Amino acid sequence: CYYYRGAFYKAFWAAPSACAVGEPRHGYRGERKFPLILQNVHRYFMYLALIFIVILALDAWHAMWFADGFGIGVGTIVLALNVILLGGYTFGCHSLRHLIGGRHDEMSKKPAQFTAYKCVSGLNRRHMLFAWLSLFWVGFADVYVRLCSMGIWTDYRIF
Repeated sequence: CYYYRGAFYKAFWAAPSACAVGEPRHGYRGERKFPLILQNVHRYFMYLALIFIVILALDAWHAMWFADGFGIGVGTIVLALNVILLGGYTFGCHSLRHLIGGRHDEMSKKPAQFTAYKCVSGLNRRHMLFAWLSLFWVGFADVYVRLCSMGIWTDYRIF
């Protein structure tokens, strides 16, 4: 993700440096040399992330079915929010945006593709927000499921 990538560069590589601070190195080597070449791998992990969104959505769907039929519990809401936040983060990815329409000069000639591109662009505007919310919510969802499975917390059924 470009958001985490930018934070990584600022924290560990001092790039881009602040106005009053000089460059810590003499020349920019780019991302073609180790270890920065590993930064480009994130583009291919997007496909893996899309598979996990489907798996997590199925988990949320199965959480709606209790022994006596359909219902919604606190755990159902926790798992559904997990999918929504991770989906907003994943579907707002720059790599997906480029895959959908970044290589076209005239999007008006492809209205369905342009609509999809606008949706991804809308999510992309909040990419940092989805990054932070999903980061914390994944941790909370894991703790919630773990504590419920251990019997420490009770998963209350709303209806």
